[in-house]
Amino acid sequence: MNIINDIILSLTQGISELFPISSLGHSIIIQSFLNIHVTKNSAFFLPFIVSLHVGTALALIIYFFKEWKNIVISLVKTAISGKLSNDKTENFAWKLVIATVPVGVVGLLFKNFVAQIFKSPQIAAIFIIINGFILYIGEILIRRKNITKRKLEDISFFDAIIIGASQILALIPGISRSGASMVAGLLYKLDHEDAAYFSFMLATPVILAAGVLEIPTLFTIHYAQAFMYATIGAVISGIAAYFAVKFLMKYFKTGTLKPYAYYCIAAGVLALIILR
Repeated sequence: MNIINDIILSLTQGISELFPISSLGHSIIIQSFLNIHVTKNSAFFLPFIVSLHVGTALALIIYFFKEWKNIVISLVKTAISGKLSNDKTENFAWKLVIATVPVGVVGLLFKNFVAQIFKSPQIAAIFIIINGFILYIGEILIRRKNITKRKLEDISFFDAIIIGASQILALIPGISRSGASMVAGLLYKLDHEDAAYFSFMLATPVILAAGVLEIPTLFTIHYAQAFMYATIGAVISGIAAYFAVKFLMKYFKTGTLKPYAYYCIAAGVLALIILR
């Protein structure tokens, strides 16, 4: 690891975590291109990954600070009162909570197992191609349905659970968390902007939890250089993620997933050719 590689991997995490192109798949492939051999048993691995995830999650919290403040207040109010009112923010807050449960449980139980099976850069490239087809097919399906769009507050708690559960696919390197949840949202009749918003709100606690659960490892680093790389990585990843979500929220007011589908298919094929 050096400062250039640190910057490249941090930018990759910050951008590709929110763009529907798979941050984990891209990180595995880029590490192979850069000839970085950071294994899971390395003393540097966990602190570095933790820092990138925390940086990305903090960027999302900052960007959606007003929304998260209202959500936290609503959760506290309902917890104190012991009942759920008809308030839209309260309902949305609890939909986020229950929608996060499936990926949280499966992630804790199987994340390391899945990561070990699919850690090859060639396999990651194949799943990036598959991710592209998921995005493309999702767009085709919603175009053919010619359906009337629903508002975000109109989705049921069951709908929220299914959309949230779609994030489980992202445990496989190459499948995008935001892409999977956006396609699920679109199939539940949300427009692109609401599907993107719900996807980013769902991703925030998941990404943050992935980092926070391993924060104690940050204090086990015994050499200053590793801590420096982790800190720089968090800052770069956070800045990249902030501008990524800012761009995407504007883009999905009128844009679709198709450009990212084409990118994933092309990038995956190119990676397979180079990695032969």
